[in-house]
Amino acid sequence: MTDLQWEVFSYRGVIAAAVLYFLAMLAYFFELASLRTATKEGELVPVGASPGSASSAHVDPVGGSRPTEVAGRLGLVLTAFAVLVHFVALVARGLAADPNRVPWGNMYEFTIAGTFVVALIFVLATLRIDIEWLGPLVTTFVVAALMAAFLGLDDAVLPLPDALNSPWLVIHVVSAVISTGAFTIGALLSGLYLVKSRSSATTGYLARVPEPKVLDRLSYRMHAFGFPVWTFAVLITGPIWAHQAWGAYWNWDPKEVWAFITWVVYAAYLHARATAGWRGRNAALLALVGVATLWFNFIGINFFSSASQHSYAEDAPAERSVVLRVAGPVEAAQEVGVVVGSDHARA
Repeated sequence: MTDLQWEVFSYRGVIAAAVLYFLAMLAYFFELASLRTATKEGELVPVGASPGSASSAHVDPVGGSRPTEVAGRLGLVLTAFAVLVHFVALVARGLAADPNRVPWGNMYEFTIAGTFVVALIFVLATLRIDIEWLGPLVTTFVVAALMAAFLGLDDAVLPLPDALNSPWLVIHVVSAVISTGAFTIGALLSGLYLVKSRSSATTGYLARVPEPKVLDRLSYRMHAFGFPVWTFAVLITGPIWAHQAWGAYWNWDPKEVWAFITWVVYAAYLHARATAGWRGRNAALLALVGVATLWFNFIGINFFSSASQHSYAEDAPAERSVVLRVAGPVEAAQEVGVVVGSDHARA
């Protein structure tokens, strides 16, 4: 396959993954709707009905019926398939470059890599602990992020600049993306804690979500996992890479500063829980502040700062991908011909 064919294959893979995530989201929403319907039917059960009778089969607002259970399992299976397709699309994106490289050379690639890790952590965590109820939020987040990547973050597949062409880039970014996925899921759990602690709902989604204490504990576990990885990315591999690329371990680059701010916020979160006994609302709010600084560093710096030395944050106009850019009729026809019939690598 040519480089351009790999690029098209990658785009189609991301689109296919987004469709699967969307179908998984619909399955999860159908599950929630079924739970609500089952609960309403259960409210009509006679007082003297036996627990095993057919008329009392839908009394449990969180247990649901057979269709509800099938919808939930279908959502998880579709999410797992989407993660697999997503991974293939990432690999194809790296193979589309000449020379081949890691698939995180611009903001579009960082976004599809970050959303992949968020979904992967959710699937792997579901195999160990029962957090399938987080599926609607995770799939909605991933679908929205992929849509944003296609609409506003697309860049052409270009070789890595010298500053990014380093083995330390792989180590630094892998650890940063893993911790970003863990922090994002932890933030979703913290947000759910704030909503659940103020809700007395006995039907719908919140009825299925565990008690606030459980949410608080799960959020802490996600942050406790992500923080050492983020420390490794920000305070060890990042400075080593900066010294190799720019000759100094610390350059007061906006990305570096905000990465350190994020580290301080999460360090305060874990320290407060360990020493001051912070639990519940205060800890959840601090976790949300942390994820806000994290995502501002990830995306906001690229739009509000032109002083960053990171190449994907440069203020120069990005070269649009040949797949998605708006082209004239002749140029578009030529590109289609290259995709389907060319035997030569893209220049």
